[in-house]
Amino acid sequence: MAAGILAYGGYLPKSRLQRSEIFKAHAWVNPGLKGLSRGERTMANWDEDSITMSVEAARDCLNGYDRDNLSAVYMASTTFPFTDRQNAGVVADALNLNSSIQTLDFAASQRAGSSALGVALKSANSSDAPVLVTSSEKRRTKAASPLEFTSGDGAAALLIGEGDVIAKCLSQHTEAVDFVDHFRSEEGSFDYNWEERWVRDEGYLKIAPAAIDAALEKAGVAAADVTTFCFPVAARNVAAGIAKKCGIPAEAVADNLQANCGEVGTAHALIMLVHALETAKPGDKILIASFGQGSDALLFEVTDAITKVSGHAGIKGSLARRKEETNYNRFMAFNNLINMELGIRAEVDKNTGLSTLYRNRKMAQRMIGGKCTKCGTVQFPKSKMCVNENCGAIDTQEDYPFADRTGSMNSYTADRLTFSPDPPAYYGMIQFEEGGRLMSDFTDIDPNEELEVGMKMKMVFRVKDFDYKRGFRRYFWKATPVDAATQGE
Repeated sequence: MAAGILAYGGYLPKSRLQRSEIFKAHAWVNPGLKGLSRGERTMANWDEDSITMSVEAARDCLNGYDRDNLSAVYMASTTFPFTDRQNAGVVADALNLNSSIQTLDFAASQRAGSSALGVALKSANSSDAPVLVTSSEKRRTKAASPLEFTSGDGAAALLIGEGDVIAKCLSQHTEAVDFVDHFRSEEGSFDYNWEERWVRDEGYLKIAPAAIDAALEKAGVAAADVTTFCFPVAARNVAAGIAKKCGIPAEAVADNLQANCGEVGTAHALIMLVHALETAKPGDKILIASFGQGSDALLFEVTDAITKVSGHAGIKGSLARRKEETNYNRFMAFNNLINMELGIRAEVDKNTGLSTLYRNRKMAQRMIGGKCTKCGTVQFPKSKMCVNENCGAIDTQEDYPFADRTGSMNSYTADRLTFSPDPPAYYGMIQFEEGGRLMSDFTDIDPNEELEVGMKMKMVFRVKDFDYKRGFRRYFWKATPVDAATQGE
């Protein structure tokens, strides 16, 4: 039995930066950017990165699935927070997965996401358990560059394995060509891009069709039978041009989400695939192709199992969960593109004791608390003694995961004295429905919306703080209001 897609998930940040605001900031230097000023792009919060967004997409994907039954976690990105620390391992830790799984990072190309998917499809055929593939991107862009307008932040996740798949892989093919349309060196913070017309004519329209034609030939499928064609490129008419050259129907070309999301780097092929699956019907044939020093092409056929899919917010849910952002300076600050005076309250040494972090990793990264086996009381964090005043038993607590539990807000504070990269700092007491309390930082709070005691809150994995001196970042769980759009409703 061939491997295929068992489940999908997606995550796009809540904030949507209006491109018109970007243009207002740069019209004085380059009025020609006006043509890119329509629509909006996703904008990650200051405490989000490719790891945290991968975790959220993976949680959405794994909703309802047994996390103990995974063989591997693959993560693809060109904006990994760590160049020498396995990023997929942090994702696996945040998902509270077994340590016996394989974890791999895929990087260094805009087709890293599709490459990870291709490897997962092959490895899942020889594995007894599914493979989780995540891809995420948070790219820094030069001010007043076209990429600043057309890029976006986000993530997608796919569960790959055998069994009752929602889409089976009919074929895949890769053309590996060292065609340099852009690059970012080890010392570089930004992409260096080459001339667009040359990239289109010599790259997109020659290399991608070769991969697509080969994949269709392997599957014995005619190009005219493709229902949906996903090609992640922001440039207008490129996907349509490729489709025409390959004989794919014009109506099969998928929305590239440029109007309301932006192009999410190596994650965008998987984001478009997830978006296509959300409206797919049994029998549909979905072709995805990517581009970056060559091209990957993968052809899927949707099965009857697609009709049973539920409980995933996906890309559709993420698009519905949005907050309009009109402050371009906030975008610049969140991406460390301006040198701001943060005040003396920010001048605290953030050195992380790595031995302490390791000893407390279950609490910090997995959000594991405790449950008393004598009286049933749950608490966070886990401790030697039960906090129930009528119990107080010693050494009776077993691990109890809190990350996926919902709670209610018992209290909250908006503090402008405490340093925050996005003031005010919101925090308060969360009472979990099954028991247990936590004084938690809040995130993704809209100052224009009223917080109310008793409102439902959920936990999300975010950056706690940055140690800029040593280049380290610590992660922890924060509370955010529950939104129906992200609950797969």
